Amino acid sequence: MNSVLAYIPSPPQGVWQLGPFPLRAYALFIILGIVVAIWWGERRWRERGGQPGAVLDIAMFAVPFGLVGGRIYHVATDWQKYFGEGKHPVEALYIWQGGLGIWGAVFFGAIGAWIGCRIYKIPLPALGDAVAPAVLLAQAIGRLGNYFNQELYGRATEVPWGLEIYERFDPETGARDMMNGVSTGRVLEVVQPTFLYELVWNVLIVIGLVVLDKRSKIGHGRLFALYVAGYSFGRFFVELLRSDEATQILGIRINSFTSALVFLGAMAYFALATKGRETPAQLQPAGEPRPWPWQFAALRATGAAGGVVAAPDSEVESVDVTKKMDAVAAEQDPVDSGDVSDSVGADDAKKVTDAKKS
Repeated sequence: MNSVLAYIPSPPQGVWQLGPFPLRAYALFIILGIVVAIWWGERRWRERGGQPGAVLDIAMFAVPFGLVGGRIYHVATDWQKYFGEGKHPVEALYIWQGGLGIWGAVFFGAIGAWIGCRIYKIPLPALGDAVAPAVLLAQAIGRLGNYFNQELYGRATEVPWGLEIYERFDPETGARDMMNGVSTGRVLEVVQPTFLYELVWNVLIVIGLVVLDKRSKIGHGRLFALYVAGYSFGRFFVELLRSDEATQILGIRINSFTSALVFLGAMAYFALATKGRETPAQLQPAGEPRPWPWQFAALRATGAAGGVVAAPDSEVESVDVTKKMDAVAAEQDPVDSGDVSDSVGADDAKKVTDAKKS
């Protein structure tokens, strides 16, 4: 009955051998997503008044950090797949076989972007707003890689849009290989296509971010916060449909906890951050480093000053004491420098007049 109702077939394979080199659909969609994110993010950055090429420059830091961070999160939360009796720890490095935790990718990617922004002296919150829809679209594209890998699906179902999961075997050895093998056409089960739910949700959030950004002129990292909150909200419910093996806390999948906590943190930032949007002049490289993203008072002062960086609270004590002492001494002196010069000038003029009379 399930095989009749299900009309979404899985791909027969996710890996193609080109001589000695495997061509993996998962890797192709990840790369495609990165390219789209950089291209669209660059366009949005220029439209806001930023310098051309800045997004690509920052991506050189953010992308490697994001890939490493995504893998770290995946291995840390699904460690039982790689460590323990009968497991192969070296497979924790096999990123091409799937397994990138979006939370780790965003967190570590943000660290890489922050490093790049400090080097090129451009505001990280503004850059985040520019690339937010593009990054989420890249995540949607990446979910197609999960489709080819037959992973991240939900529980068994009988809904008409259920996803068929095929049995796969290695064509050379005949061994069962669900990840890298080729389908026999035999349907093992029909499941909830959670990869598709998340893909559609991501695209809807992308559209919402773009429309809201045009109408409300959101800036100072608040649009990026909405991207994080919107994704987290949808991911929380998608996790409730999944049945694959995952680390749990109190019987709840760890990604559900992460989604809830990240959602709350993102909404808190959105509420506390500076309102409005940066001017094009504020997007240009500045001579001084900007305050940290969580230094809200200093960031507000920066916006009010039209891009002049306000010193963070931790740097206020570094005022030149000698200059302050000189200023105090000048205030205590009853005769300032202007009075002295005026008196000297008057005496000289009187001498010249007396000489003429004589």
